[in-house]
Amino acid sequence: MLESGAGRRGNGNHVVESLRALAQSEAVRVTIHAHQQMVEESVSMEDVLEAIATGAIIEDYPAHRRGACCLVGGTTRAGRPLHIVCTTTQPVLVIITVYEPKPPKWTTPVQRRAG
Repeated sequence: MLESGAGRRGNGNHVVESLRALAQSEAVRVTIHAHQQMVEESVSMEDVLEAIATGAIIEDYPAHRRGACCLVGGTTRAGRPLHIVCTTTQPVLVIITVYEPKPPKWTTPVQRRAG
């Protein structure tokens, strides 16, 4: 289940429900960049939707150049951790970035390396 994380204030539950509903209805658009990353990391669209459905909002980016968005951290049915940066205020879920969180940038799937 997608839950609001740190940085979400007041409307967190609304954002979570909206992301979940868009992912479940497959009202999704994937950017070229996200598609390239999915190919490079062997991530399927099914993997992305599973990670969103099971994920939590890790970071909030209200002033992103593509509009308000967030970093969702979730896992696939196979247990693979994924990070998805997606919009939070569009009528469709725009997937901006998809990757597997790994060192050196991430110490755990939900914790950035300090420094």
